[in-house]
Amino acid sequence: MFIPQFFKRSRPGGGNWTTVLGGINASQSSAGIMVTPETALAIGAVRACVTLLAESVAQLPCELYVRDEKGGRRRATDHPLYDVIHSQPNRKDTSFEYYEQQQGVLGLEGNCYSIIDRDGKGFPTELIPINPKKVTVMKGPDGMPYYHLPDIGETLPMRMMHHVKYFSLDGYIGTSPIQTNADVLGLGLAVEQHAAQVFARGTTMSGVIERPREATTIKSQDAIDRLLAKWTDRYSGVRNAFSVALLQEGMSYKQLSQDNEKAQLLQSRQWTVNEVCRLYKIPPHMIQLLDKATNNNIEHQGLQFVMYTLLAWLKRHEGAMMRDLLLPSERRELYIEFNVSSLLRGDQKSRYESYALGRQWGWLSVNDIRRMENMPPIEGGDKYLTPLNMVDSSLITGMDKATPQQLNEVREILAR
Repeated sequence: MFIPQFFKRSRPGGGNWTTVLGGINASQSSAGIMVTPETALAIGAVRACVTLLAESVAQLPCELYVRDEKGGRRRATDHPLYDVIHSQPNRKDTSFEYYEQQQGVLGLEGNCYSIIDRDGKGFPTELIPINPKKVTVMKGPDGMPYYHLPDIGETLPMRMMHHVKYFSLDGYIGTSPIQTNADVLGLGLAVEQHAAQVFARGTTMSGVIERPREATTIKSQDAIDRLLAKWTDRYSGVRNAFSVALLQEGMSYKQLSQDNEKAQLLQSRQWTVNEVCRLYKIPPHMIQLLDKATNNNIEHQGLQFVMYTLLAWLKRHEGAMMRDLLLPSERRELYIEFNVSSLLRGDQKSRYESYALGRQWGWLSVNDIRRMENMPPIEGGDKYLTPLNMVDSSLITGMDKATPQQLNEVREILAR
């Protein structure tokens, strides 16, 4: 169990210690909306993109591999770190819950942190996630990052903290996609609020019946307030849309606000979705925006999502785990990798055609194929085939020099 007192270090003051700026919780957008990671989640596209990345990372198995002498690899299941990163990062969370939470926070805040609990030999035994808002990153006199936790009054060295950061400007703390694009998200939130107010307070009528009479001035403020309150009560809201109003005292109704069609409300909301997809590099069809998706390109867009979007996030996690969780002496033989083969698999027909090519050209065995299809191996399934038209040329040139014994065998066969 991690005991803070064993690594007690009060927060440094003065000297060469520098607090790294960047952990701002809110940003004021040009639309006048305060944007935070929590309010940004109210935009459906933001939530869809963040959860898509989080669930995609969490569903992939994280493996610890060791290189062998033949250039291959095998799972290092006997290493103490294997169970921590593969199945149980801590006593509370499953591996799916842990990676989903870490990637979700990383996509919103730009940083995710976990305290590393180690045993007496220095091997990690638990990864305990921490809210990024409760961590202050500082640059120490040695140029290395230190992590101050105000809630417990402790400052932890780099070896006690697992830190994954998004695109960074200073190398110490990642930038938040939410805060660096506050204007885009603030405009999206403003459009959503406008749409909500249109249905809550908008007055939409199909026609007005006027009573022709010379207009008179209403001098009582109470009468004006009663008139406005009665108008709002009868004709605003969704249920009273397109109702017919009767105006008296020579008054007439004129629309002053711009209608939603002229304001291009639907186009503005779709623009926000496209901008959020561009922000996270997510193909729009993966968050259910299918207006430009076809059966011919949707599979390739899915592959592009894995190659150009997801792999970058996975490399951030893998590199940070290699740095923080493996001992320096282990990094030449051990490495950590997320297995993305399940996301790169095509449909059944495409897979079987590729298996057939690999089998007939000799670089896949029956058991290799069965393992990729999650099927148990069979006896004799480890044999590899060699095409007869792909024989070594040195063997072909030597076939014209038959031995006397071989010639006798040929003559016996022909004489039968």
